[in-house]
Amino acid sequence: MAGDYHRGEMNIQEQAATFVAFGKMAKWGSLAISVLLLTITLWFCTPAGFVGGVIPGVVLAVLGVVFLREKPVPAH
Repeated sequence: MAGDYHRGEMNIQEQAATFVAFGKMAKWGSLAISVLLLTITLWFCTPAGFVGGVIPGVVLAVLGVVFLREKPVPAH
């Protein structure tokens, strides 16, 4: 049982793929929640109204996509 494990011989592709997927979900999910909270807070809790909530939400979404998208990996 314990002797079956040999350091460095296990395939970790599934764990690596899960780690990358979780990171992406956390990143994009955080952006979505931030946009939603900003929009509904400005819409319902200030006199700015619907347009005053949607415009900053769209701006935040666009900036978030620009800054959070995958950067090209430089070739060595």
